[in-house]
Amino acid sequence: MKTKYAIVFICIVALVIIEKENNIISSNTTQNGSLMVLKMLLSKLTGTAGNNSSHSEGQEEEDLVDLHSYNYSSGHKHILLLATTRTGSSFVGEFFNQHGENMFYLFEPLWHVERMLTAAEEANNRFVGPTIYRDVLQGLFLCDFSPLEKFIFPQPKDHVTPSLFRRESSISLCEEPVCTPVIKGVFERYHCKTRQCGPLNLTLASESCLSKQHHAIKTVRVRQLETLKPLVEDPRLDVRVIQLVRDPRAILASRMVAFSSKYQTWKAWAQDGQVPEDDEEVMRLKGNCDHIRMSAEVGLSRPPWLRNRYMLVRYEDIARYPMQKAEEMYKFTGIPFSPQAREWILKNTQTTQEASGIYSTQKNSSEQAEKWRFSIPFTLAQVVQRVCGPTMELFGYRLVNDEKTLINKSISLLEERLFN
Repeated sequence: MKTKYAIVFICIVALVIIEKENNIISSNTTQNGSLMVLKMLLSKLTGTAGNNSSHSEGQEEEDLVDLHSYNYSSGHKHILLLATTRTGSSFVGEFFNQHGENMFYLFEPLWHVERMLTAAEEANNRFVGPTIYRDVLQGLFLCDFSPLEKFIFPQPKDHVTPSLFRRESSISLCEEPVCTPVIKGVFERYHCKTRQCGPLNLTLASESCLSKQHHAIKTVRVRQLETLKPLVEDPRLDVRVIQLVRDPRAILASRMVAFSSKYQTWKAWAQDGQVPEDDEEVMRLKGNCDHIRMSAEVGLSRPPWLRNRYMLVRYEDIARYPMQKAEEMYKFTGIPFSPQAREWILKNTQTTQEASGIYSTQKNSSEQAEKWRFSIPFTLAQVVQRVCGPTMELFGYRLVNDEKTLINKSISLLEERLFN
């Protein structure tokens, strides 16, 4: 009996604390969920005192499942689109950015973190670690921009910055009231796709985030899925991870075009046909492939913390069947597939004229998926196959043995696979 009353007392104290700290926790929905869970515990302890000892172990387990499920009864979803550069992540991110007024979407907020950490690592000659990325993502999913502010340069003044990376790629940051009017006489203009905005007020961004039911973030800066475990297990969140992958040969071909100055070594190899197997660039390519594969292996093994929270999608499948794959992704997240998203996908996957720019999302998606086969030399394709073989095998990308096969579009390099 003493134990029971002690637990009741602890629950009452917890209720009082939560109610007093009403403005500290990220959202009212989270507060209500926490209050209701504690009230349910109190109800079980006080209302079933007579038969508490008769509860079977199985019944107690069911009760815990019910309580765990209740944490997510608000219907808020948190989507993390996990990818690497040149996998089509900007394009796929638009599937959620275009959802409508219930979605708060951020494009590559970790760009700021990576830039500052890279500089710190070079200065101190030591690796900082992936937990900072996770902590910033956690804050952003909770609509708290303060962890990100520490990495924005120059430092925001009074939570206002003109320097958020690709702010224009987020509809949420380009709509009122976040898009503040441009002050007359001030020459700085921060263009969104549909209007001109003043500097970004991160307090207004946070308020906008809190007003939205769902939150989505696209990032290419998380190298290992397993580092996100505390984020996925956070009871305040309902995180769904979508890992987007692409044929490594296509990724290299795209990077050589998009980031030309950084891939001069590969371009030289393409000209002379000789690639040193132990070169640093080749080892970096191998490391990237290994990280992608290891993350996918963690997700596909379905550990308890990721069960029903991980989805693997190939860019090539999205390019071939954009509407079908978008429906599957929305179903996985538990968010209704909105008419606005459908309309955007239909308009932007069947165009005959591609928009310019390395982050362009307007393209004929089915043609785009095969375009790389005519731009990468067979010599470089062989290098990719050699160092990324296990990754390609896991994702169902067929190897080629000669240049004729590489450029023969009638031969598919994609095995039909079901991952989820």
